[in-house]
Amino acid sequence: MRLKSFAKTVAFGLTLLAAIGAFASNKGSFHTSETVVINGQALPAGDYQVQWQGSGSNVELSFMKGKKEIAKVTATQEDLQQAPINDEAIVSHSNGQASVSEIRFAGKKTAFALGGSDRASMGDASK
Repeated sequence: MRLKSFAKTVAFGLTLLAAIGAFASNKGSFHTSETVVINGQALPAGDYQVQWQGSGSNVELSFMKGKKEIAKVTATQEDLQQAPINDEAIVSHSNGQASVSEIRFAGKKTAFALGGSDRASMGDASK
């Protein structure tokens, strides 16, 4: 009886650790050297944390400054053949505005397409 209870406790602990590990890996850094627009919201130049939930064509990205959510947008998850070395963003420039159309995170084989065309690389976003 004690062994059964112990096994349940260990199984619960392992499940909890796996859930925490999965949540912790769903975030990355985002740096922009210019004001960019995310879903209609202007993000001034600076450093942000990005957290995401979901997968496939139903991903929700949250751009955070500290604990405050600055912008939220729906994105499509795309698999990359190779993980980038640095965090990267693809920016579309039109009508005098810079809007983020794709974001990639260092060491992750996943990109998030936010939409847009006429893409121009913003460069190293890991600073």
